[in-house]
Amino acid sequence: MDNLQLYNKVREVPAEAKKKIEAGRLKGMTDINPMWRIKVLTEQFGICGIGWKPQIVRTWLDGGANGEVVLNVEILLFVKVDGQWSDGIPGIGGSRFVAKESSGLYTDDEAYKKAYTDALSVACKALGIGADVYFEKDATKYSSISTTETLKNTAKTEAKTNGSTRVEERLTRTEMVEKWGIENVEETVAWFEKKFGVRFKDWTEEETEAARGVLEQRKIKREAEAAKMREELKNAGGELPFDGV
Repeated sequence: MDNLQLYNKVREVPAEAKKKIEAGRLKGMTDINPMWRIKVLTEQFGICGIGWKPQIVRTWLDGGANGEVVLNVEILLFVKVDGQWSDGIPGIGGSRFVAKESSGLYTDDEAYKKAYTDALSVACKALGIGADVYFEKDATKYSSISTTETLKNTAKTEAKTNGSTRVEERLTRTEMVEKWGIENVEETVAWFEKKFGVRFKDWTEEETEAARGVLEQRKIKREAEAAKMREELKNAGGELPFDGV
């Protein structure tokens, strides 16, 4: 069995499904039309509900800076292969439910939809859907040794040859809180510098995306540990912390 058969089928995103982000914190990155992912799932597995199906596990709210509120959605994506359902593929997404704008705080009544769409995109990544957008150079960016060496070398080269390439233009610490689920930003920045030997502000977009992959894996691990703890508390008859809306 070729384990990369599906991955290679769905990794490439057609030009009409891609849109370059021209402004904001994600300037320079690529946005993928969410309907393209649904089309791919339907092509590969069948009609939604018959060949693939998402299940919402939970939703919860996190308080942010300046009175903002982030809404999070956790899903499990199931796909049917050769008549057999897969285990649930996890995906966690988020969107600002209450955002601070120039006119004051704004409540987004489509935040649930946006967070769900984000969660589905994360689950689809595990199948390789749209992989080339996130992973242009076909080598594992989650390998601790190769990633560390690549980041160090690339960062040093960029610092010497192109001093204007700065992550600050594409990524702010606010985004780290909203998109990456990082609670202690200063601690995380210090971790970046210690692990990769370069200043956070000097990272290129490629290096930032690689580190984001590492952090996403850490976040998934923390979520799994928290879920296990809640289950143990439940089985022991303990009181569960509030984590839903």
